Amino acid sequence: MEQIAIAQFGMGPIGVESIRLAAQMPWARIVGAVDIDPAKIGRSLTELTGIESLAGARIYGSFEELWSHVQPPVVLHTAGSKAASSIEQITPIVQRGVNVASTCEELLYPKLRAADAAARIDVLARQTGSRIVGTGVNPGFVMDVLPVCMTGVSRQVSRISAQRVVNASTRRMPLQKKIGSGMNPDVFRQLFTEGKAGHAGFRESVALIAHCMGWVLDEVTETCDPVVARHDIQTQHFRVERGLTCGLHQQCVGKMNGEVKIDLDLKMYLDADNPHDAVQIAGDPPLDVLVRGGVAGDHATVAALINVVPRLLQAPAGMRLMTELSVPAWAGRSAGASS
Repeated sequence: MEQIAIAQFGMGPIGVESIRLAAQMPWARIVGAVDIDPAKIGRSLTELTGIESLAGARIYGSFEELWSHVQPPVVLHTAGSKAASSIEQITPIVQRGVNVASTCEELLYPKLRAADAAARIDVLARQTGSRIVGTGVNPGFVMDVLPVCMTGVSRQVSRISAQRVVNASTRRMPLQKKIGSGMNPDVFRQLFTEGKAGHAGFRESVALIAHCMGWVLDEVTETCDPVVARHDIQTQHFRVERGLTCGLHQQCVGKMNGEVKIDLDLKMYLDADNPHDAVQIAGDPPLDVLVRGGVAGDHATVAALINVVPRLLQAPAGMRLMTELSVPAWAGRSAGASS
């Protein structure tokens, strides 16, 4: 089996875990990483991941520096949530004809907030023969790709709804911070209005569903309220006193001709009861799916990133949507594609 050389861009918690999972795949070979943290540059991946076989793979301060030592056909990008800044980061990568799988939430449907940049990177990718996709769990699967797949057995669809309840106490520190853990509720509300707090990519999920259904939405509204702790909460990363923010309740609704066509509801807070994911398709036949316990966000996000690589390499060049690739599937046995 010919292995695919892979480099990692961004060595935060998700990036490190991505390397660990990719290193388990028989079809993947980790050759290096990129990060801007001076404390990480120059170190071996063994030091950060604990995987002895990666002693020869190093962390570089830029993609160009990495490229001068190794030329991987695939880069895993886990370094941001904004489409515009992520496209800026991956442009030098795409210029080299390298394929990019990213966890950037806004790259799920990049033309929503960065239409010009998305169009430019699409043209560049087609010229250089590279492929780009934004993936993940939410956005990227639970509240967008999964509902779209469910409609594959529908004769008619009038509305798509999804709900997600996440116990954030089990999640990584950056996520617990992003949902406002320990903040004054009024401060959290203000930060959300400024785009500095809350779940990223909700509008992209709505946009992707609408795109796939052929619905032209005339109104999309997004709201977010803090969930206030009813008792003192202690996690591995935060202590939250009663009355302070311990998470969020975020909703995004898309309407067409005044009728609700898409409604997504996310509750993500510390010590949340009954975590689960649910999707309902109103139509013929009506469908109602419940995932008890929900999809474990951090681990599953990394899995989505690694599993998408073989399917991405089989896709046409350009800026791709998750729904333009083959059906998501575990890629643990074989890549199914060559580098």
